[in-house]
Amino acid sequence: MKVVLFCGGSGMRLRGYADDVPKPMVTIGTRPILWHLMKYYAHFGHKDFIICLGYKGNVIKDYFLHYDESVSNDFVWSQGGKNVQYLNRDMDDWTITFVETGANTNIGQRFKAIEPYVQGEEMFLANYGDGLSDVPLPAMLDTFRESNAVASLLLVQPTGSFDIVHTDVGGKVREICPLSRTDIWINGGFFIMSNKIFQYIQPGEELVREPFQRLIDNQTLLAYKYPGFWQCMDTFKDKQHLEELNQNAAPWKVWNQIVKQSSNTLELVSAGS
Repeated sequence: MKVVLFCGGSGMRLRGYADDVPKPMVTIGTRPILWHLMKYYAHFGHKDFIICLGYKGNVIKDYFLHYDESVSNDFVWSQGGKNVQYLNRDMDDWTITFVETGANTNIGQRFKAIEPYVQGEEMFLANYGDGLSDVPLPAMLDTFRESNAVASLLLVQPTGSFDIVHTDVGGKVREICPLSRTDIWINGGFFIMSNKIFQYIQPGEELVREPFQRLIDNQTLLAYKYPGFWQCMDTFKDKQHLEELNQNAAPWKVWNQIVKQSSNTLELVSAGS
């Protein structure tokens, strides 16, 4: 199944740290976050990627054109370096299509630009290029296939140290609750799409605004609530957190562990929800 990845953002909140690279190329350990995300999909057998390029897209192209297997794989070096035998490989069976979708284009229009590359695909996957999770992808796909939905998105609980403050009419504080402990859910990406999605996108529209609202009105947008691990890389603090995890458990590295099924809730998003 094809995987569309939106990699055109400039990562404004990471400026000062990642001025020379697009946000999907900011590293976790020795590899960019984009590589970690692609490894996640490849683990589940989805190795045909379409990368939507924008800001500094040449950096992403150059990375893969000059990909160095030795960074993350064991190898045997002999004959003074004339012979290098890799003991394992990352992406021998991957296919990557690089598509220039505009430096200042929104995600809806980047999505529209790759429509010719998914013609004939009954369904496909899509995601932002800067978020990681250990969500059980096969379970999401099975549920999507059983539904009449045109699209599905992952709902996750927000991370961070912000607090929700509840007050009475007079302004006195009644409760302060960490955002992560509320019943607030946000769009975490990890989309599943039917090819019908392109019928809902008009020129200039952002993907999760007008097109998704049309799906909501038709009750054909599926939400997958996942209380497990999810983390995006919006800020330098997020990067630091992912670096710390990478040194230890690294929950998103499902290719290194047995995937555990976690409890989750599936629901159709209706208008006004």
